Amino acid sequence: MRLLYTFGVRFYSALIHIAAFFGNKKARLWRDGRKGQWYKLAKQDPDTQWIWVHVSSLGEFEQGLPIIEAVKKNFPQYKLLLTFFSPSGYEVKKDYPLADLVAYMPIDTMTNAHRLIRHFNFKAAIFVKYEFWFNYIHELKDKHIPLFYISATLRKNQYFFKFWGRWFRNHFYDVEHFFTQNEETAELLRKMGIKSLTVAGDTRFDRVYEIAHQAQRFPDIEEFIGSRQCIIAGSSWPSDEKLLYDFIKNMPKDYCFIMVPHDISESHVKQIESHLNDYQLYTDFDPKKQCSTLVINKIGILSKIYRYARFAYIGAGFYDGIHNIQEAIVYDVPVIFGPKYHSFEEAVDLVGLKGAFVINNQQELENMFNKFIEDEAFYKEASKICHDYVAQKIGATEKTMKVLKEFLG
Repeated sequence: MRLLYTFGVRFYSALIHIAAFFGNKKARLWRDGRKGQWYKLAKQDPDTQWIWVHVSSLGEFEQGLPIIEAVKKNFPQYKLLLTFFSPSGYEVKKDYPLADLVAYMPIDTMTNAHRLIRHFNFKAAIFVKYEFWFNYIHELKDKHIPLFYISATLRKNQYFFKFWGRWFRNHFYDVEHFFTQNEETAELLRKMGIKSLTVAGDTRFDRVYEIAHQAQRFPDIEEFIGSRQCIIAGSSWPSDEKLLYDFIKNMPKDYCFIMVPHDISESHVKQIESHLNDYQLYTDFDPKKQCSTLVINKIGILSKIYRYARFAYIGAGFYDGIHNIQEAIVYDVPVIFGPKYHSFEEAVDLVGLKGAFVINNQQELENMFNKFIEDEAFYKEASKICHDYVAQKIGATEKTMKVLKEFLG
């Protein structure tokens, strides 16, 4: 079975190389980033101990970041290897200062797993969420290196729990300790007889909570908003934006709108501009010009500016699944999004609690926006629900580090 799995991994790698050959940008980054990587991962000093943190992409990095920071603070004697599977994480964080070495994870073959672990004197490995790479798991166990999963998330309909998934789920017994994101995951593991687990919660809440309490100011945005109420559309895609244009044109005068598109390429920003009349771009903002809409054509500030919103629209709910809602609700900001949200636990929770709201078309969007604008009691109740929900969720980092200290100390 291991040979068959490894063949599947190699076949997947070959498909990515083919996609790169035909011009797929992400596939090309994935391929080129791994060229010559073994020079970077060359055999390290055997007297130096390392902790290996592996994440899939940028979202999982943000999830693991509170643990990375806590580990480096509490155990500075260990060096840290940070690996990514996806270019969307590596290309942004390849110069991350707290890591002593940042690299792509070599594809999960038996040879690569043996070679990587032979190069490093690992004290422990920490994988984030659902990065299950079975040759690496096997090799870590074989070399007696403890492996921890943080913010682990499992669902009963996953392939692990199918009748043919025994080989995959047997690797769960090779994990030193699971820090699960929810009780459902913990219960699935308990049914397998796995007792080394802690229901710690989602470390992303600690991350966004920390960002929220840094309270960074943005004078240009404050100047743009003035005395008006503000609506923010975060990480919007074209399918979201086409629903927003009519509302923006007829928006109440005491409101303003900040649009933060997922794609800030010049071509896409120009497409947005063609649908707006009364707007400015953030990079060209002039406080002397009054306008109703500000288009943020700069990356890296969305999570910090939700604090200015009365309520927020979260993008990609009509695409492949909504973007991060935690960054908004941590400021007590109620959120609205499209129908593809069921894979996100916090979204499902808040829809049930009525701190988040789902829309399926333009009319429903306008109805919900107007409800927040006109009904103060409705808005305050939704805002309080978001506040209380976040208050219950923070603390996963502390719970995780309490156990990790027993191993790493």
